[in-house]
Amino acid sequence: MHIHILGICGTFMGGIAQLAVAAGHRVTGCDANVYPPMSDQLRGAGIELIEGFDPAQTSLKPELFLVGNAISRGNPLLEAILDQGLAYVSGPQWLADNILQGRWVLGVAGTHGKTTTSSMLAWILDDANMAPGFLIGGVPLNFGVSARLGDTPFFVIEADEYDTAFCDKRSKFIHYRPRTAVLNNLEFDHADIFCDLAAIETQFHHLVRTLPATGLIVSNAGEASLERVLQRGCWTPIERFNDPAGYRTSGNDASGELILHGPDGEIGRSVWQLSGEHNRANACAALLAARHVGVPFARGLEALGRFDNVKRRMEVRGTVRGITVYDDFAHHPTAIATTVAGLRRKVGSARILAVLEPRSNTMKLGTMKSQLPASLQEADAAYCYAGNLGWDAGEALAPMGARATVVQDLDSLVERIVQAARPGDHILVMSNGGFGDIHNKLLERLSA
Repeated sequence: MHIHILGICGTFMGGIAQLAVAAGHRVTGCDANVYPPMSDQLRGAGIELIEGFDPAQTSLKPELFLVGNAISRGNPLLEAILDQGLAYVSGPQWLADNILQGRWVLGVAGTHGKTTTSSMLAWILDDANMAPGFLIGGVPLNFGVSARLGDTPFFVIEADEYDTAFCDKRSKFIHYRPRTAVLNNLEFDHADIFCDLAAIETQFHHLVRTLPATGLIVSNAGEASLERVLQRGCWTPIERFNDPAGYRTSGNDASGELILHGPDGEIGRSVWQLSGEHNRANACAALLAARHVGVPFARGLEALGRFDNVKRRMEVRGTVRGITVYDDFAHHPTAIATTVAGLRRKVGSARILAVLEPRSNTMKLGTMKSQLPASLQEADAAYCYAGNLGWDAGEALAPMGARATVVQDLDSLVERIVQAARPGDHILVMSNGGFGDIHNKLLERLSA
């Protein structure tokens, strides 16, 4: 079957494209913005990419169009598909019907940590010779790709609460019907589609209602929002992590120590490359989910000792003249605060120059702008790219005083950062997009 994908360069739809190719389909696709790493993966898979959404693409005559959730009414190609009565379906629905049906799905949901926890879980299963398929909203370094079909019953998926498509406003994860579900955390996000936290909790409860009685929910005991979700009705056994009297992790960032504790005390330990309480909590959730499909804790801990993290998660892009440039996907204030704090623990008293692009729909709306100063408090200086924002970033960051700089132009932003940087500094770039290739621009200017 020939499938043409609208919005193919998003991490989710790009992953579906790779799964479709592996399943034997011919795949083409289009998008408005093409940037690595997804564009590289797609081209490597032999997928033809078309820039833009010209209605003439209907002349390709695919048997089916897959429509990503970034595609809205008014998109010229979508309007042509509807006008001509052509066959289309959402990405999650196609995935459920063609890839997930009949498999043991392990879904990882939550506001934060989905990509990292999914990557840990897929790696633990792979290291235990269970060869899972997976679809992850990032690129796990242990695999080098964001999606793999797999030929065993097991499939790990990052279970996103964002809506499905223009024609289906349920959360994506409603389609996946996992047998093992991780509920990592739950905060308000996606202000463009959810009016408040309660609306998101309702979607999480819809997910809980799809789990079988023989399944397992791995839930964060420290999240009151998740407890409210489960109290609305639950028909599946629950194992909690971050529980002071139950399953939890501890460790030491300096030594890389990771220790797993259970109700009866220490279970085991490992040495790994990641740092931060958030990553240790992610590890605890992944270990519990992996045990549900038969991986003992000891084997899971061994695997985490060989886990190489995910691209764009505190990824070092280069070091020039003693100045290190990092790339991180953080864009929600909680994730920004966690990322900056993690780097602070790693570098001690060295200067951190935080560079932020408020690019997500929630941040563009300014819903959480008041939380930005607190999220950046451990940075020595903060630089905000305010191009195309509908709110005053300077006013929002005013509580930071002279430590905050707001710039409207990308090239000017690069110059301001380069002028301020000095040997020993750490430049932490945070965005959920390509950010105009700012990482390479910084490294080139620092080298000049």
